[in-house]
Order: sequence, then C-alpha cells, then structure tokens
Amino acid sequence: MSAQDTDKADEKSASWTGDLQLGSGSEDPRSKNAAATQAVLDVMAQLRNPNGGCPWDVEQNFRTIAPYTIEEAYEVADAIERNDMPALKEELGDLLFQVAFHARMAEELGAFDFADVAQALADKMIERHPHVFSEAGDGRTAEQQTVAWETLKAEKRAAKGVTSLLDDVAMALPALQRAEKLTKRAARINFDWPSSTEVLEKLDEELAELKAAEASGDQDHIAEEMGDILFVMANLARKLKVDPEEALRRANAKFTRRFQYIERALAEAGRTGPQPLDDMEALWLEAKRAERK
Repeated sequence: MSAQDTDKADEKSASWTGDLQLGSGSEDPRSKNAAATQAVLDVMAQLRNPNGGCPWDVEQNFRTIAPYTIEEAYEVADAIERNDMPALKEELGDLLFQVAFHARMAEELGAFDFADVAQALADKMIERHPHVFSEAGDGRTAEQQTVAWETLKAEKRAAKGVTSLLDDVAMALPALQRAEKLTKRAARINFDWPSSTEVLEKLDEELAELKAAEASGDQDHIAEEMGDILFVMANLARKLKVDPEEALRRANAKFTRRFQYIERALAEAGRTGPQPLDDMEALWLEAKRAERK
C-alpha cells in the first residue's frame, strides 16, 4: 500500500469513526437516542456489507445468530443477579446489537427493518395498555391488567389461526421455563390442580415411579420418569408463585459459593486433589453457618 493509499484509508477510518460519535453537548434526549440508535444501525450495516464488511458477520443468518441472542439475554440476567450496573449497561448493549443484527438481515431480505420492529413494539404496548394511553384511565389494577393482557393475546392467537393454547409457547425456551408456561396455559381452562398440596402428592407418586425405573435398569424409562419429576417441579413452582428458572439460578449460585469455600479451605491447608467426603461435608456446613452469620 502506498503512502497515498494509507492516507486515504486513515481519512476513511476517521470519517467513519466521527460519523458514529455522539455529540456530548446535546440536551435533547430524543435527539441523543436517535443518534445513538442510528450509530448502532450504521455499525451493523457496515459489518454486513459484502464489500469491506466483516466476513464472519456477512456469513451469518437468523439460525446461526439465534444462539448468541439467547446467550446475551442470559448475560443480562446474570448482570442483574450480580447487581453489576456497568456490566448491565454493556450486556444490554450486546442484546440490543442482537436485535439490530436480526433486523438488518430481515431488511436485506426485504421483510422488515429495525424501524418496523420498534414501531410494532410501540403500537403493541399502546394497544395492550389502554388504561395508560387512553384519554381517561380505567383504574385497572395490576392483576386486572394481567387478565386483560392474556385475553387480548388469546384473541390475537385466534385471529392468526392458532388453535391450541400451547401452540405458541416457544420451543427454544429453557425446558424448565417452558414447562412452567405450558402448565400456566393449561390452567386457563381449569386443567390444573386446585392447590400445591395435590402437586406435592403427584411429586411423591413420580418419585416412587423413578425408584421403580431405576430398579429396572431401563435407562430410557429412568430418563422419562426424571423428566416427569422435573415437569411436576416446574408446575409446583408455578403454584407456589416461584419462578423456577430464577430459583434454580439462585440454587446454582449458592452451590458455587459454598463449593468455592471448600476449595479455599482445602487450598489454605495445602490439600489438593480428591478429599474424603466427610471432610468436605464438614466444610460445606461451615460455609452454611458463615452465610447465616
């Protein structure tokens, strides 16, 4: 590359970077939001540009990007769980970029663009919140709004020709979360246990069936009964008004804290590798007592 070519490349880079920088002196939030959004869309368009874009980004499609979209949503939840505001800002940006990525690919196909996505969202929220956006609010409570929201969504599903309550429960949801949503949908037409007591009785029944399956040595049967138990647990969480995914995330975090306590204690004692279970159990109890204090 000649010196002249290098100068031109530097000028192009500087121009591109300058176009994406936001003016810090702007006082109008709408202008700031518009400029920031446009910056993201411009970056995305350049990454997908077959001439000079990123080869990896150009090769992607909806299916290959979907796992990253799910991963970014979980990283947002992780930042919230850790109450890490700097991380939350970054992870929300990463999630927004996923939306921009999908919208850009759809725009390239002539299906829709980012503006269509944003406008459809605004329209949907206004439609589903008449108690907020109508000229006179109707004094609806949060519970009443939830019922109204579900009624409206059911009408939308019927208009689309969706015949089963379960048809549009996303297959890509984590299995535990999807189980909870499936039972919640079924409960709309009263296909539900009256209380958590009956669910607990069902859990005892499923545990007995798992024991019988284990005794049989049939691995497929064991897996089936294990699935039944997990499904019942998701239903039980719903009856107890507990988010099963959140509950399991908290349990994972608790296990991690206590296990790392054991690791630190063993390392301080100069002990490495496998250790007697009784010793580690004693350290686990120490960790529990330390947390309670």
